[in-house]
Amino acid sequence: MPKIHFDEKLLASLTPPESKRKIDFFDTEIRGLMLEVRKKGKTYYFRYQDFAHKTRQKRLGRFSEISLCSVRQIASQARKNLALGRDPYCQRDSQPEILFGEFVHTIYYPYIKQHKRSYKTDESLLRNHILPLFNQRPMQLIMPSEIVALLASHSLNHAPASTDRLLILLRYIFNLALKWNIPHLSKNPTATIPLLKPDNAKERFLTIKETKKLYIALRKSNNKKLFFIIYFLLLTGARRGEVLRAKWEDINFENREWRIERNKTKKVRYVPLSFEAMELLRSLPREGNYLFLNSKTKRPFRNIYYSWNSARQVAGLSDVRIHDLRHSFASFLVNGGKSLYEVQKILGHTQLKTTQRYAHLSQDTLLKAVDFIGAQVGVLMGGNGMVSSKVKNNKSAQNKI
Repeated sequence: MPKIHFDEKLLASLTPPESKRKIDFFDTEIRGLMLEVRKKGKTYYFRYQDFAHKTRQKRLGRFSEISLCSVRQIASQARKNLALGRDPYCQRDSQPEILFGEFVHTIYYPYIKQHKRSYKTDESLLRNHILPLFNQRPMQLIMPSEIVALLASHSLNHAPASTDRLLILLRYIFNLALKWNIPHLSKNPTATIPLLKPDNAKERFLTIKETKKLYIALRKSNNKKLFFIIYFLLLTGARRGEVLRAKWEDINFENREWRIERNKTKKVRYVPLSFEAMELLRSLPREGNYLFLNSKTKRPFRNIYYSWNSARQVAGLSDVRIHDLRHSFASFLVNGGKSLYEVQKILGHTQLKTTQRYAHLSQDTLLKAVDFIGAQVGVLMGGNGMVSSKVKNNKSAQNKI
């Protein structure tokens, strides 16, 4: 039983002697960590003596499936348990291990299909990025370092927000497993891994001039319903999916109110409708249950991207997304002097910090604010607001010209 310092390159090169079926190598760094080398493959084990002085051996994983760093962490934790007087595997043997893939397919999938509208997104992320790595791994043996490696690899070809979505999904899965007392799992391996926190809060909203350009382009669109859809989005600040799913039965014409049952917060919310929004609704033909029915299919629109993309290109606003209309709605409100609390309630945000992303003031508003402070400070400093007076005089002279 040779002892060597484990190194992944060295271990990859090991082969058993021709005269033996297998050979065991022990790590000099962590006592009990062993690699069994056979012609068909290599497997990590942890060998130790229990408190009855019996030699026990626990399989940690195949060399091709788990990193050396991860098995060292597992073996190190097992040695700590032994030092504390606990047999690291005695109790675990009484209940079968749950593989990550087994938990996902038999427990997680049935659960999210009842509780998450976006369960197909979870299925896609798991199938394409997570299960290929962790499918046959016992849940308690998945190490933080392996998850960090997965995220690092994913981030090479994906946006930070997409990589964060993987971490959030894994964190959610392990939290559920802990909540449901999955055998042998004692902690969430994602707990100490921080999100990348990408800056997705793009400060993009329509100006009055851009809104007029968009109006002209929408009127020229081949999709005659696009104008009404976009106009309604701008008048309500609602999300695209909420507008496309809106039904006539959800509109209370007497109270000028729109009831949205299916939304991001999963709670029914009520959107106040302006007189302009009411006039828009009255101008729509009632062709069915939905406000905006596709004239060709006689069904609600599922996607308006192509017609929207054409219209924004014509308007010279290729960088404006549909969601920026919601952003613009909030900006118009704030620039009109409305409070963040009012904006929060209309947009249906559960937290005020979410509303603050949309509450951008126009540059003119900001300049007026600092000019006001400048004038006040100028008076206090004995300058009688001299700079502000000059600015006003200059503006008056320009107006006369």
